[in-house]
Amino acid sequence: MKLILSRKGFDSSAGGCPSPVFPDRSFYTLPIPDPRSRIAYRDLHYQGLNVGSLVASLTGNRRGGTRKAHLDPDLIADVYPRDDGWRPCLGQAGAAQGHLRKQRVGVGDLFLFFGLFRDVEKRGRAWRFVQQARPFHALWGWLQVGEVHRIDDLSEEDLPWARYHPHFHGHEDGSNTLYVASEQLRLDGQPLGLPGAGVFASMQDHLRLTSADAASTTQWRLPACFFPESAETAMSFHSNLARWSLDGDHCLLRSASRGQEFVLDTITYPGVVSWLRGIL
Repeated sequence: MKLILSRKGFDSSAGGCPSPVFPDRSFYTLPIPDPRSRIAYRDLHYQGLNVGSLVASLTGNRRGGTRKAHLDPDLIADVYPRDDGWRPCLGQAGAAQGHLRKQRVGVGDLFLFFGLFRDVEKRGRAWRFVQQARPFHALWGWLQVGEVHRIDDLSEEDLPWARYHPHFHGHEDGSNTLYVASEQLRLDGQPLGLPGAGVFASMQDHLRLTSADAASTTQWRLPACFFPESAETAMSFHSNLARWSLDGDHCLLRSASRGQEFVLDTITYPGVVSWLRGIL
């Protein structure tokens, strides 16, 4: 099984700010803007919150709720109205999909999504970032691949439930691909009693990637099982071993600031599967 650490959600370059972590430690990963999408932020709802109002508050843009949202990966059933047969899914295209294809990512492989987060607080009727809180990278959801579809190869009758998805609108890249979640999550062939895709219930310390005392969000602290045995087997985009150092039962990594999909073959790193079992 290949593990893909996949960067998704708002950040300083896409959206303009981190995604919010609420005072009760629940969180919502804000989908990035996409003018080609047919879904506006105000069309989305999360635990009683209108996402359009949330985006307007956090970005300071009163019209933020009317902007179009790239709802991808789409993992939460009740955030948006669904057609019968809906399943969680992820779209990918361009250089990022080329990298996934080169790494032979397919059915049974596991996407583990991470993004940029920051604590927020309620001020009156609006949400604001906590002034002293620093942004950090953290894991927020997963998707195990059950099906892979090249979108240009689909007929008009195929996957009718997925036609809302932004990768069906305006993407002319021939590599445009849809990854559909499996029904059940399995590690080493064993079911975990979890769906094939979902989001973590709350932001816990074990989901945090950025070191607590780091000067930069890209300074990560991972379990030692990620430490590369060689440049050839290291997680993709991280074959420069100077990026890595051991720190007891953890390792420190200067993670790549470019690239969306970091792929690791767990055949070479069986300890990573044990770690996945623990956090999932």
